[in-house]
Amino acid sequence: MKRVPVPLNPLRSFEAAARLLSFTAAGEELSVTQTAISRQVRVLEQYLGEKLFLRHAQTIELTPAGARLYPAISRALDDLSIATSQASRRRRQEVLSIQAYSTFAQCWLIRMLSEFQALHSDIDVHLSASSTRVNFEQQDIDAAIYSGIVEERGVQADFLTPIELIPVMSPALLERQPNRQVNLSQVKLLHSLSRPNSWNDWLHGAGMGGIDGNKGHKFESSAMAFEAAIQGTGVALGVKVLVEHFLASGALIAPFDHVHVIPGGYYLVSPTSRPTSRALRAFRSWLLDSLSATGRPVS
Repeated sequence: MKRVPVPLNPLRSFEAAARLLSFTAAGEELSVTQTAISRQVRVLEQYLGEKLFLRHAQTIELTPAGARLYPAISRALDDLSIATSQASRRRRQEVLSIQAYSTFAQCWLIRMLSEFQALHSDIDVHLSASSTRVNFEQQDIDAAIYSGIVEERGVQADFLTPIELIPVMSPALLERQPNRQVNLSQVKLLHSLSRPNSWNDWLHGAGMGGIDGNKGHKFESSAMAFEAAIQGTGVALGVKVLVEHFLASGALIAPFDHVHVIPGGYYLVSPTSRPTSRALRAFRSWLLDSLSATGRPVS
């Protein structure tokens, strides 16, 4: 259908006057004079061949024709405003959906997001935490942070940092040990159910294979084990990059030097079947730079 040309400025003046029932208030809203609003409304009335307002000494009111026209014009101007805002690059907020391995999200990414926001205030991050791998064909997720080994096809996997395990405990618990010497056979070992064999692996590597690495409290995630360690419940195995801020603050200490490295590492994974958005490129660059700054190898 061929569009009929419409006088947009008179329509804007009419909508404001009809909504506010005042030429003066409409002029203030649109930053023009009351006389300019009245003149624009008269232009529209002449164009339509209909009176749109009844003008009284101190007030105005809509005529039946004006009352019929106002709702449609108001909706049309609202739609135009929304469409213009969405099309404006200056006002657009890009949304980046990230799923992260639970402990990485809780102990590192959430703490560091303010730095990303300071660099990229126009990007909104939607963060979810899960240990389950993403099905990029079915889930509306731009990228995921995995723990372990990445063998999936059809993804780009950027290595972030190795998974280096060290025992951590509270200073208060260390103070309660005879001569401030930690005997792992005499304290509670704190386990993450996601890594059930990690304590046995660490103990064997440290030459303490005679200690039962299965004993102690078990938690759903490493983050919960870290919190229990902070409270003095026992000794947890911490991923170095995730407990560094606890060590720096003194909330935790590392009583042993031996480090056990788990095969694989943390990876940022994204599907190759989709174009890489500007937001994801920015997030990837920031993530690699941030983890590289901690002194960990990044490839």
